[in-house]
Amino acid sequence: MSGGDTNGAVGGPTSGPDGTAGGEPYTLVMLPPQASATEEWGDRLERELPGIRVLRPRESQAAAAALREADAAYGTLPADLLPHAERLRWLQVPQAGPPPGFYYPALIEHPVRVTNMRDTYTDHVAAHTLALVLALSRGLPRYVRDQQAVRWAPDWDPGSVVPLTESRALVVGVGAVGAEVGRLLAAFGTEVEGIDTRRTEAAEGFTRIHPAGRLDAQLPLADFVVLTVPHTPHTEGLIDTARLALMKPTACLVNIGRGPTVRLDALVEALDAGRLRGAALDVFETEPLPAEHPLWRRPDVLITPHVAGAGPHADERRFAVLLENARRFMTGEPLINVVDKAEWH
Repeated sequence: MSGGDTNGAVGGPTSGPDGTAGGEPYTLVMLPPQASATEEWGDRLERELPGIRVLRPRESQAAAAALREADAAYGTLPADLLPHAERLRWLQVPQAGPPPGFYYPALIEHPVRVTNMRDTYTDHVAAHTLALVLALSRGLPRYVRDQQAVRWAPDWDPGSVVPLTESRALVVGVGAVGAEVGRLLAAFGTEVEGIDTRRTEAAEGFTRIHPAGRLDAQLPLADFVVLTVPHTPHTEGLIDTARLALMKPTACLVNIGRGPTVRLDALVEALDAGRLRGAALDVFETEPLPAEHPLWRRPDVLITPHVAGAGPHADERRFAVLLENARRFMTGEPLINVVDKAEWH
């Protein structure tokens, strides 16, 4: 099966009325290591879904043995464990966008279906994005530094503020997060346009959605460029020297998608040369961002340490996705949040 096959139905044709395969329970492996918040998920799955057996290996050798009898798994499946997963038909990713290296050639070619956690913290990420945009529009990064230096330095220059009611935002990636970011920006009176590889109809608040091939034509028109795209083979290095040069010198760049989509050296060069007004970043090519990196000390840059998804209810929302997909897997229904493995999302 190719990674581009996104048919989500994986339940066995011999499933019994209780969701078991020929009367035998389905086996799901919670792959190590597991966060403390997920340690009780196996017990909850077994309580709520009779007919599922959950294995909880603590280290790699035990995980290899568990995978030999696993129909499904939750977690990260490294390349050295994949050969043991001969029966595996479904893998639930713990994140909406897993870290670089999660998808590798052998996993892409393996027949296992992969699902992710997209849309589990859309509200948190969208609110964080708006906070970054508002901070840039009002010059808050500089005032934060003034506060730390106990410096009273009001700036009454009208040009120090970017009025959202007179601005155009380009949201690159109009999935669940991007769509909500656009809706919130429109509520501030901002004209919002989008770039997306799959979506063609404008979401609420958007003037229009452009195909990915129109990115270069739209960058020079935007006052705010907001990146919400996942890290894929096509988005790695998406914003580089050439594309930064297309942006207005008065424009701001905001990235809350994935770090590898923006070349940080190119961003520093553009800021140094005055070719951008400022930037706000929650994700970075290298995380943690090295202490010596020049972005830390720039008064025109706002940095948050990959926390846009922080907020209440995230763990319960993630468990709800795992539970729903486990139920669907047992009954042979199409899974939700199916990933195109070749595209990593």
